[in-house]
Amino acid sequence: MIRADNIALGYKGTPLVSGVNFTLERGKVCAVIGHNGSGKSTLVRTLMGLQPPLAGRFHWQTNASCEMAYLGQSADLDNQFPMRVKDAVAMGAWKNLGLRSSINAQESAQIDQALARTGLTGMANRPLYECSSGQLQRCFFARAIVQDAPLILLDEPFSAIDQQTQSNLVEIVKEWRDEGRALLIVLHDISTVMGLADSCLLLGDGRARFGASEEVLTTDNLLTHHYLTDQQAEWLSLLNRKEGAQNV
Repeated sequence: MIRADNIALGYKGTPLVSGVNFTLERGKVCAVIGHNGSGKSTLVRTLMGLQPPLAGRFHWQTNASCEMAYLGQSADLDNQFPMRVKDAVAMGAWKNLGLRSSINAQESAQIDQALARTGLTGMANRPLYECSSGQLQRCFFARAIVQDAPLILLDEPFSAIDQQTQSNLVEIVKEWRDEGRALLIVLHDISTVMGLADSCLLLGDGRARFGASEEVLTTDNLLTHHYLTDQQAEWLSLLNRKEGAQNV
């Protein structure tokens, strides 16, 4: 669905990272991981067409670049905006309105199903300002369900939410993958990456490394891309040795 060829990402001609190469196919999850300022969110913005790459090119299959859903963090939304949860979820159907001024019965049913799938049926008529961070994030997921896009970009969707909500939302991501959608997801937790992603794009120190998650997320790679400090790497190696000894 997407192939990135030697992409450079940055602002005003100054690159944050160069040599970004990756592929993402339908039914696959690619995790993007890296230290703060490594270019993770810049990659998402570039894929969304909000800014051009400084170099290189994205290759899209069909018109996938116009058929994507974006799912960010709950902090990205001003929850004081006077809108009900159901209205926010209904925004996912706007692309189908055309000359119509309101959603039809089929779309209304899809909205209700998305609310139920994310556990928000009881919150449907509540204003957004009454939602917790976890409820807001579930609202974003419900909106993406309604949008029904073949490509979904997720920028740290599990930050600032509780463990149970994260577990529920991870299951939705897995369902999307099983439905044949392509997912690119910015994450910061390595254990989540290993349990969810087919491939990983590691950014850091102005460089990029792409491949199978277990091949990319080695201690050496995490060190050279400045995701881990020397002390953290030493602790991780010690933990791995202890786990290995316990499994013998």
